[in-house]
Amino acid sequence: MSGKGTTANIIAALCSFFIPGLGQLLQGSWIKAIFMFAAAFVLWWILLGWIIHLWSVVDAAVFKASAQE
Repeated sequence: MSGKGTTANIIAALCSFFIPGLGQLLQGSWIKAIFMFAAAFVLWWILLGWIIHLWSVVDAAVFKASAQE
């Protein structure tokens, strides 16, 4: 069971800190990971990528696994 503050979420948040979307990729959210990576890449060209980058870190930190167990 993973929820806010678990070790897996902390590792995912650290990964997203370095590469936006990597934490979501580790958690299995492929579409969200691709979106965050692409959006951060595009927005960094106009110096607004930090918004997506920060969102990626926070989203990875508060991820809650669905009831697929």
